[in-house]
Amino acid sequence: MNYDLKSQLNKFFRHLVESLDISENHYKQAEERYQAVSKWLGRDESRVASFDPEIYPQGSFRLGTVIKPISDAEEYDIDLVCELGLSKDQVSQKQLKELVGYEIKGYARANNMKSHPEEGRRCWTVNYADGAQFHMDILPAIPDGSSFKLLLESRGYSNDWTDQAIAITDNTLPNYSWLDTDWPRSNPRGYAEWFKLQMKIQFETMRMAMAESFRVSIEDIPEYRVKTPLQRAIQILKRHRDIMFAHDTKHKPISIIITTLAAHAYNNEPDILEALINIVNGMPHYIKKYDAYWVSNPVNPLENFADKWNEYPQKERNFKRWLQQVNDDLNAALRQRDVRAVGDTLKSGFGEKVINETMKNFPSSGTSNTSALVIGKSRLPSRFNVPHRQAPLWPVKRQYSLSVSGRYKNRNGWHSFKSDSRPLPKNRELLFSAKTDVPKPFNVYWQVVNTGEQSRRANDLRGKIFQSTTAGVGGLTQNESTKYRGMHWIECFIVRNGVCLARSGEFVVNIE
Repeated sequence: MNYDLKSQLNKFFRHLVESLDISENHYKQAEERYQAVSKWLGRDESRVASFDPEIYPQGSFRLGTVIKPISDAEEYDIDLVCELGLSKDQVSQKQLKELVGYEIKGYARANNMKSHPEEGRRCWTVNYADGAQFHMDILPAIPDGSSFKLLLESRGYSNDWTDQAIAITDNTLPNYSWLDTDWPRSNPRGYAEWFKLQMKIQFETMRMAMAESFRVSIEDIPEYRVKTPLQRAIQILKRHRDIMFAHDTKHKPISIIITTLAAHAYNNEPDILEALINIVNGMPHYIKKYDAYWVSNPVNPLENFADKWNEYPQKERNFKRWLQQVNDDLNAALRQRDVRAVGDTLKSGFGEKVINETMKNFPSSGTSNTSALVIGKSRLPSRFNVPHRQAPLWPVKRQYSLSVSGRYKNRNGWHSFKSDSRPLPKNRELLFSAKTDVPKPFNVYWQVVNTGEQSRRANDLRGKIFQSTTAGVGGLTQNESTKYRGMHWIECFIVRNGVCLARSGEFVVNIE
């Protein structure tokens, strides 16, 4: 019996997400715990009761993108906001932090918790030791909508989510201990509304379908029960990130950047596979480069989620390396001819445990095989997916960085140019140089791909991967020339012991 490729892979990724998702029991348990904290803060004896305390979730727990920890020894991180009805002229950051901390410590004592709440830079952390497998980070905050609105207007910005902004504490700041109007800001409620807007069509469609299926009103379907392809794609991407950077958590891509770029790139695709493919291809388009890299907070145009990229370039390189690895792994999976082979291909990217759990939903033989899983027909849509481009000859495991720079020669000598920049004239010499941090010894391979009618007529589309023949610099340079009009590219690969440890990505050369 033949099965459609798209439906089989959607089924595979749906089961993959189910094995990653927080269980309903864990969700309800976490919800019960933070509601218990909220009730404690509002009791008559509470020091904060008169300030109308409100506890609400933020981050992945609120957005529906929580994933299980890689190991059972790790915990879910439940991020909460504790907002009090105070103002900056009534309380300092330190006073607010201590006020909330006093009550959180009292809650821990009253519930005979074995560990005391821990004070962090911004939050109080409450640890549970009863098998709950999660801890709560509680962020003290006060309303800041009016102040934030004035700030944005003074800078020429307007924002639909300004009213929900909050001011938060940070004990590393010099003004932490005294009354001051300059506080750090956040807007988790506004961000959650923006995120929901990005998937509004699919969210409402799926919620309505669930209501009809259970024969209840749409209001009877809790929002957390609805998981759109955007939310599922983000969960998949976060697990791939966690596995790839399991031994380098300091420099791994942060969730807020992944979530923001994915939400921008999502076009309300109705299934996971299509959403995942378009998100992976679309995410780079929402990374801006001015004097520095910039990924804007959609509810605060003054905040750059990628600010650390400029301070620590390794973070930017790791993000791009990770995104290319996701692309490679998805393409490798799409080239398989049966679902079980897809699972085997993705074990290194998502972890053997979760893939084995996913594969329990597929027979070990018979129906999992399908001639409909045709190589090439469902590769990630991209201008780089041309039939004459040879696939990598080795397993690709991006453990190191690799970049390529280009130069062209004219009468005045050699000049640098950037990838995908303005077109170069024909009949110019080109010199490409690669830079990598892969420890020697290694082998260097290059791939040149031509496109366009002129190179096709000349029977010179190329596309084969070849070992470098240059000497003196270990093969890290490659000479070419501008022969044919069109878009072309060159790519470098660093290989050691039969594994590609670094891959540059396409350096595009446009020729007029």
